[in-house]
Amino acid sequence: MAKTSGSRFALELNHAMVYSRDIAASLKFYRDRLGLKLIEQMNYRNVTVYARLRALRGTGTLALHAVEPGKSLPPGDGVRLYFEVKNLDSSCAKLQEEGVTFSKLPKLMPWGWKHAYLDDPDGHEVSLYWAGSKRFKKSKMTT
Repeated sequence: MAKTSGSRFALELNHAMVYSRDIAASLKFYRDRLGLKLIEQMNYRNVTVYARLRALRGTGTLALHAVEPGKSLPPGDGVRLYFEVKNLDSSCAKLQEEGVTFSKLPKLMPWGWKHAYLDDPDGHEVSLYWAGSKRFKKSKMTT
């Protein structure tokens, strides 16, 4: 990790880890529905317990980790994953044709980004969005 000015460090997001009750179902969602590429998959006693995926753009990865036996996912765990997609409307329409249910279809938000919301098989919130040139700029709320 390279040190920058003062006490700050130049951090790069490597990955987010999402705990899952059923890695196979999560792989179907993230790999087969959303199109992430499988990098690695680990099995224990012939059951997938871990998988790491990468979006077709960017360098970050998503890790899926099985919940330990005898434990459960905490309700309302506060996780929401964001995936940016340029052709948001047509991507969401294609997912709907494939049977994916959205909690909110694409809508322009007051901060200028367009979002659609859905849940993964474990109930984690997922936002598909398009911010375009606004992604790294301060948002301006509209009323």
